[in-house]
Amino acid sequence: MSAAMDTESTYSGYSHYSGHSKKAHRQGRDRHKSPRSKDGSRSEKSVTIQTPPAEPLLGNDASRAEEGQDDNWGETTTAITGTSEHSISQEDIARISKDLEDSVGLDCKRYLGLTVAAVLGLLVFLTPIAFILLPQILWRDDLEPCGTVCEGLFISVAFKLLILLIGTWALFFRQPKADLPRVFVFRALLLVLIFLFVFSYWLFYGVRILDSKDTNYQGIVQYAVSLVDALLFIHYLAIVLLELRQLQPMFTVKVVRSTDGESRYYSLGHLSIQRAALVVLENYYRDFAVYNPALLTASKSRAAKHMAGLKVYNVDGNNASGQSRAMIAAAARRRDSSHNELYYEEADHERRVKKRRARLVVAVEEAFTHIKRLQAEEQQKAPGETMDPREAAQAIFPSMARALQKYLRTTRQQQYHSMESILQHLSFCITNNMTPKAFLERYLNPGPTLQYDRDRWFSKQWTLVSEEAVTSGLQDGVVFVLKCLDFSLVVNVKKIPFIKLSEEFIDPKSHKFVLRLQSETSV
Repeated sequence: MSAAMDTESTYSGYSHYSGHSKKAHRQGRDRHKSPRSKDGSRSEKSVTIQTPPAEPLLGNDASRAEEGQDDNWGETTTAITGTSEHSISQEDIARISKDLEDSVGLDCKRYLGLTVAAVLGLLVFLTPIAFILLPQILWRDDLEPCGTVCEGLFISVAFKLLILLIGTWALFFRQPKADLPRVFVFRALLLVLIFLFVFSYWLFYGVRILDSKDTNYQGIVQYAVSLVDALLFIHYLAIVLLELRQLQPMFTVKVVRSTDGESRYYSLGHLSIQRAALVVLENYYRDFAVYNPALLTASKSRAAKHMAGLKVYNVDGNNASGQSRAMIAAAARRRDSSHNELYYEEADHERRVKKRRARLVVAVEEAFTHIKRLQAEEQQKAPGETMDPREAAQAIFPSMARALQKYLRTTRQQQYHSMESILQHLSFCITNNMTPKAFLERYLNPGPTLQYDRDRWFSKQWTLVSEEAVTSGLQDGVVFVLKCLDFSLVVNVKKIPFIKLSEEFIDPKSHKFVLRLQSETSV
């Protein structure tokens, strides 16, 4: 792109610009007017999107105005400028629109499944009641009188329907945790079984009772009771297939994060691949430390520096001369000594982390000591002069802000903690009378993903990649991958081996010993 386009794509952290910059901008635009006209066709086919500066992970929309200094709170405010490095073509825009249409299709599929299940459940509960009421409405005068046994069956049907209603609500009417790519096979089979079962009952009822207008009302009520009993047994079958079958551990899965190699092991039962992936993701948000791409930049830059140190040129097709071989040998010796650089670099980093951690601990302890003194003094003041936890947090925060900022920068955690989130956490600790160690736990030890704001997660939408069908069950040696925008989780499935235990009996009478004493032993 031309210099004028680079000037226009530059963004700033502030909304005002000086007159000198505007004048230079106009001069640069006039100077490069002709090159810009040459690239006019290219600008029509692509759109350059400027990405704003990275915001803190824990910031919220209400506190964005207070976070204008971004990660530089505690020091002087600086303006961050830069140029965009990302562009989106018309094909990318078409792909994004297609992804949006696919997401709308997934929502429609989910709501369609819920609608079908709700209609079928309503039909199931209304069918026994309809079996009892239809004879009373259509041929009431021809029915035989209902005796004591028949009236007792009414109570039985009522309580069984109530139990079935509560069980169905507890098992099926739950908030969905995720949108799976395929249908749940067992749940679909249960819905088909219930539909066929109710349809066959209605077919028999229409042929044998409605057409012939059976006058044996007690038999009709008994027929409705048998339907309710069968529905209860189907509900028990649903509990076994959907809940109990997966409880016994049968497989061990190893989950490895592709970027930093962090891994965990989990035990799973008989599950399909898509449901196993859902369990893995639920445990990932709880057990894995939050993904921090800033920790990977140092190793990448070090590797690029060592790779850039080796340059060999072949001029006019000649072989490498003695000078080239000497350069290769020197580069190899430097590469062999790279482990020393890595060792001293890591040692220096650990020293700086320990030093700044000690300063942070001392600063926080002094600040909390001041809070305790304030609380003792505030109890003697009038109620109108007392401070709430938010005001107390704002009062002591400046004394620890610089030490906390340096520590977060050294450990590369500044993008996860904004000033507003730290103030909220500090006021929370003051409200609940927590110690300085409890306050520092969030910053000294990076927590799991669930500890941070849901709207700022790096991993929100996942893609399941598997060679096997995602509806098939887990098997020994199955490998599938869960991909998100920045990294992926590689899952390897191993079957728990069959364990054979044998018993060996030891007779308690065999535990007898003899003490042997020699005459030469000194007493």
